[in-house]
Amino acid sequence: MKFFVTGVNGQLGHDVMNELYKRGHEGVGSGSAPSYKGVDDGSAVSELPYVALDITDAEAVARVLGEVKPDAVIHCAAWTAVDAAEDAENRDKVYAVNVSGTANIAAECRKLGCRMLYLSTDYVFDGKGTEPWKPDQQNYSPLNVYGQTKLEGELAVKAALEKYFIVRIAWVFGLNGKNFIKTMINVGKTHDAVRVVNDQIGTPTYTYDLARLLVDMCESEKYGTYHATNEGGYISWYDFCVEFYKQYGLKTNVIPVTTAEYGLSKAARPTNSRLDKSKLAEAGFTPLPTWQDAVKRYLEEAKL
Repeated sequence: MKFFVTGVNGQLGHDVMNELYKRGHEGVGSGSAPSYKGVDDGSAVSELPYVALDITDAEAVARVLGEVKPDAVIHCAAWTAVDAAEDAENRDKVYAVNVSGTANIAAECRKLGCRMLYLSTDYVFDGKGTEPWKPDQQNYSPLNVYGQTKLEGELAVKAALEKYFIVRIAWVFGLNGKNFIKTMINVGKTHDAVRVVNDQIGTPTYTYDLARLLVDMCESEKYGTYHATNEGGYISWYDFCVEFYKQYGLKTNVIPVTTAEYGLSKAARPTNSRLDKSKLAEAGFTPLPTWQDAVKRYLEEAKL
């Protein structure tokens, strides 16, 4: 199969391109930068075809996808700076990338008759309660601009296509880019104690594992909306930090605090990021490994 992947300069797009290469698929990557700017870890992605593309430019999207003629598009590109999205001067940009850009991709996929996989987020829900969110329930009510634009991106995909996958993920970490593990390990090396929220509950997602699942999906015709994070149970950010500090060997004291006590965030954060992933197994897809195992493998690869 021939794939077109957006956002390959990010954590997930990087790993998707490597997964495609491992399986012998043809992959063309894209990003807003003039050339590939991801981590140079000796992986295949930096050697694969790359096209600079502004997904908010409908004519450019039509031209590039028309030339590539992919069998499937995995749309990883997004505005993901959640707090910055709340700033008035950024809102038009966030909408342009997450909604208009997604609609541009979907429209061209419709013309080409190719399948599309769109990455979404638990932030499309209101983040309340304790019950895991199911993939096909409709009570969304996002808490912030980022969540609202990702939801509108979902709706644009559904309006344009029948052959689509929407995959909601949460708490992402990977080799290529910034993430919570990297940030907190760097902080832990220079501080005796760190404060981490313990009232936001979810499950981490390792992009290396997720990339495998996304390609599995695109090789199938089991279209629809899915939830995908690593297995291993629901935890708080505090629990997550305690575990990777332990695995890394850091003795830094981790102090649990509430979201209100922590402060700082411009955007409202969901307290309930639990995602029900049972639909994956029902559709015959292999679930992701446990997040504890994912952390172990990530730390071995990242060499932080």
